[in-house]
Amino acid sequence: MLGMDDIGIDLGTATVLICMRGKGIVLREPAAVAMDRQTRNILAVGEDAQRMMGRTPANISVIRPLADGVISDYDVTERMLRYFLRKVMGRRMMFRPRVVACVPSGVTEVEKRSMIDTILDAGAGKAQLVEEVVAAAIGAGLEITKAYGNMILDIGGGTSALAVLAMGRSAVSSHIKIAGDRFDESIIRYLRRKHNLMVGPRSAEELKIQIGAACPRDDPLYMDVTGRSLITGLPKTINVNSEEMVEALDEPILALSENIQALLERTPPELAADIFERGITMTGGGSLLYGLDEVLSEQVRVYCRLVEDPVACVALGTSRILEDREAWTSLLFDVEDDGSMTRR
Repeated sequence: MLGMDDIGIDLGTATVLICMRGKGIVLREPAAVAMDRQTRNILAVGEDAQRMMGRTPANISVIRPLADGVISDYDVTERMLRYFLRKVMGRRMMFRPRVVACVPSGVTEVEKRSMIDTILDAGAGKAQLVEEVVAAAIGAGLEITKAYGNMILDIGGGTSALAVLAMGRSAVSSHIKIAGDRFDESIIRYLRRKHNLMVGPRSAEELKIQIGAACPRDDPLYMDVTGRSLITGLPKTINVNSEEMVEALDEPILALSENIQALLERTPPELAADIFERGITMTGGGSLLYGLDEVLSEQVRVYCRLVEDPVACVALGTSRILEDREAWTSLLFDVEDDGSMTRR
């Protein structure tokens, strides 16, 4: 029987979400850490670190300690997780909660073990893993344990996960680096090419969130953005509209649809028939781009459905696993005494 303080973690490249049994999501913060380059002292974590991005002196860097959904800096990730766990648990951390955390499909045994070690070092008493696409499907309310196919497209910050699930397993899956960060990079390149303006990742992300679009809006939106002119080298402000964002984002969206089509081509015929009937379920923050579901539906010729809360979908799935762990135990990865990973 799980205790009330058992925790689920969606440890994403861009955002960390933490949920607790009986309480739902209790923390949602950027996966960012500000640290001194020389001493490696942590100066800020989460939202505080995110606000410092692009505005720090040379001796301070703001980093994301996860890349492509897996740990790229073990020490910084452990300290970031410890900070977040203490923030939601307080003095109850002395009881060392049990944790279920999400990992991308296709990660290696070494990466899974690294994730579990990091969570344990951050203060957990026990750690188990579940695939992100499985948690996303559970959070979206899909019946993934039945003998028919469901397709999930989870667009995160650093990567997107595509998977066809049946009987609680991934029949076919793919992990690609076309996601929110790739959208930002495309906007940066477009402004440099079209307007001779250099902007940072944070400004590009703001444009994407505020006026970004995969298809033309009925009423175009406009936004001022300030960067450095590549001609004069001085600060310059221009007005950008949502029609330009459609042009800027065309390339990564087309690449995304091509990857979906490639996965469908590898899908067994019976499962492919289920997907054509039921459609593709879209989760993750990147899927919130205006009109993306409509454009992908048109390009792939399969209906794409956006869930109610895409950003929290994986965390909600983890929360449901915590609520009835016995029902989902076969989907969890654990560490054996010999150090190997296995499903329970």
